[in-house]
Amino acid sequence: MPFAKEVVRAAALEHGVCIRPVALRRTDITTGQVEIVDVPCGATLASACPSCAERKRRLRMAQCREGWHLTEEPDLTADEPTQTQTWLAEIRADLTKEHDAAGGDVREQLAADLVAVDEEIERAGVRGKVDPDKASRRVRSTRRRQDAADLPRRPVDARTVGKAYTAPDGKTFRPSLFVTLTLPSYGRVRSDGTPVDAAKYRYRQAARDALHFSKLVDRFVQNLRRFVGFDVQYFAAVEPQRRLAPHVHLAIRGTVSRAELRQVAAATYHQVWWPPCDEPVYDGDVVPVWDHEHETYRDPESGAALATWDEALDDLDADEAAEPVHVARFGVQIDAKGVLVGSADARRCIGYLTKYLNKSAHECHEPASDAERAHVDRLMDVLRYEPCSSACANWLRYGVQPKNARDGLRPGHCKAKAHRRTHLGYGGRRVLVSRKWSGKTLADHKHERRAWVLDLVGEAADSTDNADRYVWEHARPSDPDVPSISHRLLRAVAERVRWRAALDAAKAAADGQLDNSATTGVAA
Repeated sequence: MPFAKEVVRAAALEHGVCIRPVALRRTDITTGQVEIVDVPCGATLASACPSCAERKRRLRMAQCREGWHLTEEPDLTADEPTQTQTWLAEIRADLTKEHDAAGGDVREQLAADLVAVDEEIERAGVRGKVDPDKASRRVRSTRRRQDAADLPRRPVDARTVGKAYTAPDGKTFRPSLFVTLTLPSYGRVRSDGTPVDAAKYRYRQAARDALHFSKLVDRFVQNLRRFVGFDVQYFAAVEPQRRLAPHVHLAIRGTVSRAELRQVAAATYHQVWWPPCDEPVYDGDVVPVWDHEHETYRDPESGAALATWDEALDDLDADEAAEPVHVARFGVQIDAKGVLVGSADARRCIGYLTKYLNKSAHECHEPASDAERAHVDRLMDVLRYEPCSSACANWLRYGVQPKNARDGLRPGHCKAKAHRRTHLGYGGRRVLVSRKWSGKTLADHKHERRAWVLDLVGEAADSTDNADRYVWEHARPSDPDVPSISHRLLRAVAERVRWRAALDAAKAAADGQLDNSATTGVAA
């Protein structure tokens, strides 16, 4: 016999209810009424919450579908600043002036006030930083590599919409593209993705390609825009192949010939200009030690301070014969197909793009044999000591202090997600969307879907939209006014059933009105 909790959980999943709701205590400051409100956890992985993950995946599907076949340029005009936003900016200006003129404890207090005001400005709906820090950026030579194919450049037009074509029968159509890019081969593999000869398989190259794959994709898009001459927009999803190497699927607005795509991919590369990290300086239990007094890492035997990250890059810049640590490139296999709006191919491609978005990288192809598990283990062994960024703790292994070094760093124990088994070396975002894809953020798409449902069922937005009326705080499950999780799930299921019934009734009524209108038109 199943436990009652499992029955409730199954019912919640069947109706698409979040099984890990976050309990919030909402206090109405006008009436004093206090109630517990459940907020969905918002998980993106089905292993955490299938309902929320599926909801997020469908939202991405809507975002992909809406921006793929636009016929007009998206409206990116920003709203005019509100009085509240302008007032906060004036307060920020006054605090900045006082902060620059003050000193000592007063300066520290004003710095804390500035942080608080910046947070309030962000909550007021302002994008970006009011006063961003200008970090110095190192610029290396942009001269193309001699072993890379030449890539002509054209002036980039501001348009983002693809060209329209006219058929002999007079019909116009505006095709778009579905493109798949993969990394090169690291050795022969079997059908299950495992190497034929593990000793000859290039695991280090595979690990470094995975670590820098997002930069390579970004470089491809930049080159594509410069080559075709318009602001190409894309919706992309990154997922691992069976051999564990990441590859990317791109829905591209507009059309580009396959020959041009191959030319751009062949000419695209990403150079990693980092200090040498092929041979370890410290190995085993011998690691640099932290000097608390001078806040630096030192050699455990000589006591000499390790080169800082900036010093190591200075030495690299001074060496005219220096070579990049790694050069990432795409493989020769490139798949591209034209897709028309509303076609069965478009629906299949969108489903394929978002198929694995609710799974972590290692869940896309879970190892089913000892050979597959050993393949994952060997890749993770190499990734363990590969630097993933300038702040990675693994730089201590190669005699360099990572950027923003601090006490407690230890080679082989970097906490970045690229080193986790669930990510297989890829630490970037799984979904990559260009800024002008649909002219809307993911939150905009979410609000539109909610407004559509409320309008269809004939209900107005609830009073929670008035944010100034309520005070919110987290409620612990052990608090006496918080019902049990089973009670809260049953309440959510009942609410979900009510909404579903109202939505189905509204759809049926709308379909009936359309049928009546069509019948009336035929009779007339």
